[in-house]
Formats: sequence, structure tokens, C-alpha cells
Amino acid sequence: MEVPYKLEVIALTTIIIKLGVSVFPYSGKNQPPKFGDYEAQRHWMEITVNLPIQDWYRNTTDNDLLYWGLDYPPLTAYQSYLTGSVAKKINQDYVKLHVSQGFENFDHQYFMRMSVLVSDCIFFVSALYFYIRSLKMSNKYKWVFFALSSHSGLTLIDYGHFQYNCVSLGLTLWAIIFVSQGKNVLAAIAFSAALNFKQMELYHAILLFAGFYLLASCQPKGSSLPSQLKNLVQIGAATVATFAIICVESLKTMSPIFGAR
Repeated sequence: MEVPYKLEVIALTTIIIKLGVSVFPYSGKNQPPKFGDYEAQRHWMEITVNLPIQDWYRNTTDNDLLYWGLDYPPLTAYQSYLTGSVAKKINQDYVKLHVSQGFENFDHQYFMRMSVLVSDCIFFVSALYFYIRSLKMSNKYKWVFFALSSHSGLTLIDYGHFQYNCVSLGLTLWAIIFVSQGKNVLAAIAFSAALNFKQMELYHAILLFAGFYLLASCQPKGSSLPSQLKNLVQIGAATVATFAIICVESLKTMSPIFGAR
């Protein structure tokens, strides 16, 4: 029991570090008219909880795409909807259509910061924790866990600047874990979900899909052609099905080109 206890202490330490960063102002605070990425994430919650799904990506009188138009893939929109639904139950002023633009009182900032922390723990920290524990690690692996879970770049962007990169990176890490376990269908599903959360995960696509993990797994040594084709079809079907389930509604009105931010 000694190893997991120590790992949990390290995890708690990284959370404290992240909370420390979140005490400082986010970029764009008190800077109208757009208030930075914090307002972008809040505005996406406002749009998704108040408008029908077919209007999330479409310019309308209630959704001015020039004011932080939703330009991330559908899984981000769904996450905004879920988080915005919680925000609406806590205080409707957080996401009231039109009038909530630029809303940034202390209670709302606390809620937004905690939403990042919860997302981080569910997706990124949990994946790191699971992977390191599976390694029968020595002390050096524990500090790898500390270094990655408190990575300065990710911490400053998500907890300082304000974004949810921990979700897409966590899903990608889960895909890598599944690959290492030979669970290639689950890996395809996890990475497809990561791509549908943030298009920046395309940077990892070459390594994970064409890089010689998932595609290479289709032809293990000594396997027959039918077996190789079966593996390929399973991975392809899992990928297509994941995209279809996530995008089936949003693709009807989605902007043809996502912005990159």
C-alpha cells in the first residue's frame, strides 16, 4: 500500500500547485469587449444551454459568431452544455442569454476554475495515475507523474490563461494506455473523442494512427490476412462510429472550418 499512498500525495500536491496558479488573474480579465478565453468558454456555455443544437455553430440574432463563436469540435460543445447546465442551476446569471456577456464576479470565477480542476482530475490526472501505477514503478516514475501532472505549460494555459486542454490530452493519454495494453478498439474510440474535443490533437494523429501503432497492430507477426483485415475493420468501425455518434447533430450546421486557438 506504500506506493499508491505516496502517489496520491504527489497528486494532491500537483492539485495544490494548480489551485495556486488559478488564484491569479486569467488573461483578458476586466478587458472588454471580449475578456479573453475565459469569456469564450463562459459564452459557449451560454450559447449551448440557451439555444437549440442546430444554432450552436450558426450565425443568428442570438448567436453572433464574431463574438467568440463556437469554433471547436462537437465534444467541446457538449462539455460546454454540461458545465453550463450546472452553472445555470447554481446561478442563472452565469449563462443568461445576451446579458451575461463579460460576467466575471468572484463566485463565477470560482465555479469556472473548479470546472477545469474537475475536468483535469477526471481525464488527465486519472490517466497519468493509472498509467504510472501499472508500471510497477520505482521512485523515478513517481516524479515523472509529478512532472507531467504539474507540467508548467498545461498548468499555465488551463489554470492561468483558462482553457480545458486537460480533456483532450487526457483522452489522448488514455488512447496511448489502451494501445500499450493491446486494446486497440478502445484506443481508437478514445483518440477519436480527443479529436472531437479539440482539433489540435491532429498533431498527435500521425503518431497514434499512422505511427505506427494502431495501423501496425493490424498485421502482427504470423497473423493471417483475414485476421489483419478483421483488426483493420474493427479499428476503422470504432473510429467512424465514434465520429458519427458525436457529430451526427452538429454536422448539420457546423462551420466548415474550425478556428485554431
